[in-house]
Amino acid sequence: MAEIAIDPTLGPVINRAADERAVLESFLDFHRAVLLRKLRGLSDADAARRLVPSATTIAGLVKHLTVVERNWFHILLDPAPGEAFPTTEEAALASFTLTGEDTVDSLAVGYERVCARSREVSARFDLDHVVPHPQLGEVSLRWILVHLVEETARHVGHADILRELTDGTTGAL
Repeated sequence: MAEIAIDPTLGPVINRAADERAVLESFLDFHRAVLLRKLRGLSDADAARRLVPSATTIAGLVKHLTVVERNWFHILLDPAPGEAFPTTEEAALASFTLTGEDTVDSLAVGYERVCARSREVSARFDLDHVVPHPQLGEVSLRWILVHLVEETARHVGHADILRELTDGTTGAL
């Protein structure tokens, strides 16, 4: 993943007068980068450790956001023949579930690859490009980007709390 310059007070260092697309993509890339910073440096055991009553773990959050990226950018915007956007609660919950093959390294590499492909897919469409969503009706790429910024940022907040509980590390840097 490309290195994102970060101002600890103001977030991603971008042209704050940039066009809408550059702002949306920069904020999403910022939150993607912070998520990986929360994961990296942990042991596999620490990344998978449950520290709250739910099954939420840092590793599980990365796995979930990998699935989220794939669903919205790859399956919804650029589906392969026969691919369908998952709509069940079970599918959403399963995206947090770790297997014995999930390691800090494998999850980071998988997330980076999915995000790189998401950028490639997104770049092929205008913000006004609309696709049908099985539950929401038509959604634009603009809406998808805003949704991914929101969902990624929310889960990065969860990862921040879990990382602090694990080893005391706080902040975006």
